[in-house]
Order: sequence, then structure tokens, then C-alpha cells
Amino acid sequence: MSPAKRYAKKQAKARQRRRHHAQERLDRDRRQAQQAAEALHQALEELGLPDTLVSEIEGRLESQQKLLGKIVGVMFPALFGCRTPSELCRVRGWDKNWPSRLLRVFPKRSWLKRLRRLGLEVLVPLWRHVESKSEATRSRWQWTWATDDSVFHKYGEQLSLVGHWWSGQQHRALSGIDGLLLVVVIGDGKLVVPVDLAIRRPDPVGAGAPCRDKLTWAQTMIDDRLAALRGRGLELPPPIITGDSWFSDSKLMTHIRQQHQGTLLVEGKVTYSFTLADGRQVKGYDLLEGEWPWRDHPWEPRVRYVRFQAKSPTYGAVTVVMVDEPGQERFYLLCLETTLSGPVLIRRWRRRNWIEFVFRVLKHLLATESCQAHSEDAYYGHLVLRLMASFVLFYTSRVICKGRLTMEEISFSLKHYWRFVDMAPLELQALS
Repeated sequence: MSPAKRYAKKQAKARQRRRHHAQERLDRDRRQAQQAAEALHQALEELGLPDTLVSEIEGRLESQQKLLGKIVGVMFPALFGCRTPSELCRVRGWDKNWPSRLLRVFPKRSWLKRLRRLGLEVLVPLWRHVESKSEATRSRWQWTWATDDSVFHKYGEQLSLVGHWWSGQQHRALSGIDGLLLVVVIGDGKLVVPVDLAIRRPDPVGAGAPCRDKLTWAQTMIDDRLAALRGRGLELPPPIITGDSWFSDSKLMTHIRQQHQGTLLVEGKVTYSFTLADGRQVKGYDLLEGEWPWRDHPWEPRVRYVRFQAKSPTYGAVTVVMVDEPGQERFYLLCLETTLSGPVLIRRWRRRNWIEFVFRVLKHLLATESCQAHSEDAYYGHLVLRLMASFVLFYTSRVICKGRLTMEEISFSLKHYWRFVDMAPLELQALS
């Protein structure tokens, strides 16, 4: 065989292999999209979310045809290959006013009531399942409360909820809506359950008292959710609540300790001052820059910590835990005096990052900031539906798929291969 003919035959076989491999990848991605849709539907059925919403919404709308698919479409636009509800209507051939009708069907209090009810219906069976188990089992299902706020950019017509808020992510003041979220992290992120939401109003112009600040909202949400769980007959251990340095308020810390016998764990600031046991006066800057008798973390290699008791002119007797880990700046944690060890406090603090993961999912994966609602009730409905959607996605990836598929993989496969997915209950019909 001549060299030219041998080369041409080799290239032809290479092209055939590439086409074969491309077809195999396409078939695999289509199967994964179908499996993701089925897992998503299974999660919706197990949580009872669509049935509840459909039964509550259908009586308030004139038209009830194919309502379940529209609710899921508003919750998961990426499932239908879209980003916004308006684009969803164009793709599916729906009435362009359907999303706004769905979002305006309840007042804001009713939307928040449904979000809180979802949190209770998930947390109560979980606790009753593990409360009679051994101490080792309960330790794997510990509850860590986390609270934080995030600014959602608002485009289009300005609402009375829109103000200028400081964004810690972008380190500047932004025009948008500031949402304060309270979640419960089960174990080391086995499940992250949103339990309450508050949207802060800008301070009114002119006469009148200022609206609730972040600390007041956080205290109100914590008190209400713990009271609701106790009303369901749950005897919970003292809660451990985590928050960033914005929540390091002595009144809030004391309230958590006195009312709930709990611990509010926050990140300390460089300006705080402390009196050590030997009488030395130090500030937060000295804690981060000085030399200390570091101890190795028993569970995390290459992580060192120092735990000591101190006195603060603001907080009184406190427990301080300094953390030094490779590749990151030193930081220290602060709470009222407690018997919890340094590694336990560090582990609980690690779970706080899951609330930032929820905000990241809301903003980027579920495109919450693309909402173009023109009323407060509609925006509350949009944000609550997306919060429910983030929880359903998390439940699907962590419980149904057992970590084999991430939320990003589920959304990516459905977004790009929704034309090949056949799921009648969600109004997904294979088009190819």
C-alpha cells in the first residue's frame, strides 16, 4: 500500500472514530438529561411541593390547564432550555402573562408562609427519625443554623423594596433588593433547608421610624422558627447559629444565650479588644499577627488553632478560637463563653459556607436577578419559588442522586438536551 493511500485510510478511520465517540457522548448526555428529569420529578413527588402549590394556586386562577408544568417552568427555567420566564413563554408557546399571574396569586405573607411550612415539613420528620438513635448517629445529623444576607440586582421598574445596600461580594454599594436568609445545615451539608426569608426595606424618607435592621430581622426569624419547631413537639438541643462579622452584636448574642441557651458563633474583627487571662490587653489585629502556642487540628491536616478564654468590654466573658490554615489568611471566631472545644467550633463554622452556596445557586444557576416583576407580591413569589427550586435541586443531587450528579450537571444537561427529554407530568415532550 502506498504511503498516500495508507495516510488517507488512517485519517478516514480517525474521522470515523471521532464521529463514533461524538455520537456516544451525545447518547450519554441525552440519557443523563432523561435521568436528571426523572430524578427531579421524584424529588418533587417526595417533597410534595408541586401538589401543594397546585392545590393552593389552582383555585385562585381562572385557567387551570397544565398548571403543574407552568409552576415547574417558573421554578426551573433551565429545565426548558430558558433563562427567564418570558423566554420560557416564547419557547413553550404559553401566554406571556402566565408567569406574572402565578407570581401575583398570593400576597407576600402567604408566599413566606409556604416557605416556612416547607422547612417545617422537612425538618420535623428528620429530627424524629434520629432523636431516638445513638449519639454517634445524632452527631452525623447535627443541625447548624446559618444566617446571612445578599443583594439581588434589580433591573427594570424600581420597587419600594429597592435601595442601595452594601455588597460584601463586590465590596461596594449596589442598587437592588437585600434579602436576609435563614437556613439549617444538616450534618456536613447532607441537606441545606431554607426555613425563613426577609426582604429589608430601605429606611423611609421623611417622618417615621426607621425600618427593621439586619440584626432585628435575624433575631425575629430565629425566635419564630425555634418557637414553631417547639410547637411541633420537638425537643431540640441548644442551637448553634453562625453568622459573619455583621451579626457580632452583644445584644443578639446575649439574647440567643438567655432565650434559647444557644451559641451565636461569628467571625471577629481586627478592631475588637480583649483582656487575656494573664492580664494582657490585645486587639483582633494582635491575634492575627502575633505568635501563639498553636495546636494541630485533630480532623483536618495542616490546620492549626488556638482556643482561649478572654474578657471583652463589649461582650463580657468570651471564647476565642484562632484558625491558621495553608493558603488562607488567619481569622478568629468569637462567641460567648462556652465549653465547646476549638475543633467543634471550627467544624460548625465550616458549615456556614453552605448558605453562600445557596445564594450562588439563586443568583447564577437559577437567575433570580433576572426577575422583571412589577409588584412586591410578585417579587416575593418569584424569590420564594426560586428558593424552593434551589432546595429541590439540592435534594435531588444529594438525596436522590446521592452525589453522583451535582446541581450544575443536572441543570446543564437539562438546559442543553431538554428537546430529547420525555416527562409528561412536567410537560416535557421529546421533540427530536
